[in-house]
Amino acid sequence: MRAVVCQRAELEVVDLPEPAPARGQVRLEVLRCGICGSDLHARHGIDEWAEMAARTGYDRFGRSADAIVFGHEFSGSVAEYGPGGQKKLPTGTPVVAVPLVRGAQGIDAVGLSAHAPGAYAEQLIVQESMMMPVPNGLAPDVAALTEPMAVAWHAVRRGEVSKRDVAIVIGCGPVGLGVILCLKASGVKTVVASDFSAGRRALATACGADVVIDPAVGSPYEGGAKRGHITDAPAAFELAVGTREKLERLPVGWWHLWRLGEKLGGMPKRPVIFECVGVPGMIASIVDDAPLFSRVVVVGVCVGPDRFTPAMAINKEIDLRFVLAYSPLEYHDTLHMLAEGKLDPRPLMTGTVGLDGVDAAFTALGDPETHAKVLIDPRSSATTPS
Repeated sequence: MRAVVCQRAELEVVDLPEPAPARGQVRLEVLRCGICGSDLHARHGIDEWAEMAARTGYDRFGRSADAIVFGHEFSGSVAEYGPGGQKKLPTGTPVVAVPLVRGAQGIDAVGLSAHAPGAYAEQLIVQESMMMPVPNGLAPDVAALTEPMAVAWHAVRRGEVSKRDVAIVIGCGPVGLGVILCLKASGVKTVVASDFSAGRRALATACGADVVIDPAVGSPYEGGAKRGHITDAPAAFELAVGTREKLERLPVGWWHLWRLGEKLGGMPKRPVIFECVGVPGMIASIVDDAPLFSRVVVVGVCVGPDRFTPAMAINKEIDLRFVLAYSPLEYHDTLHMLAEGKLDPRPLMTGTVGLDGVDAAFTALGDPETHAKVLIDPRSSATTPS
């Protein structure tokens, strides 16, 4: 079969043996595969990722010297079951799969390990237990985006955003755009999006953002006071003293009313901010500029060291959360939201290439004004994203 191999940061189309599924595995014919931002970073920075993964106990992450087949966001069709399979789905059934596969040495991350080649190929191996049928005749290109949309859905769930909260998305690449889509799908009424790129701001609008900001000319936190956000320390002091004085005038013990107000979520209001850039300095920038009591969900992957001032986060009582991937249930639910039309990621899909066009697609994705999500169709002859 034909596949794209990355080795020492070079991408090359090669012929590889047809993969044979082991026990509990399934061989798929790849229909579509998305090029993820993590693939772009891994091309040159996979050794740094491998060192970090080893510190968490996973020492089978790919290395630059390995011949890695990227591709962890994909759709395919069932081609062959390995021994002992349940075989619930007939051959030819369109499917997607959580990109984890069990091998002799344990479970590997598909597309990020030499032990689990990904979907930049005509075929790949998945775990049968992680495989899910594509419902409602969902198109293979949309189905392939189940994985990145599940990342966004997990981030929104971790943010615990209510419909009345203001959600602020910093960075409108594919991850940020997915977060916007999931916020609107969950009913959030006010979504503010911020990006320096005019092209990405346009995509943010297409994905449903209510307010779109160019941070070169404005702040995504502007107008926070009108929304009930506490924007500085004097306002926080006034809230404490003023509220206490007002409650003192009532015939009930002020502490009972204060406690009731907390249970009802009445004070203080705060935005939920999604950091979707993943470069050094972004967390510090958000901590410095965000309103007091903000909840910050870090979705962007910054592999290198970063610095921020804990005392500033303490003074503002910032709630800082980090997210990774999703659960199989979140993956399942995302697939069905796509199939039911609750999530529509088509504005993100800006190009398609064949295997021979992957190198050109990596280059094209470096221009945020042109492309957001490029998909690979292994049977296409396209050599540039179109």
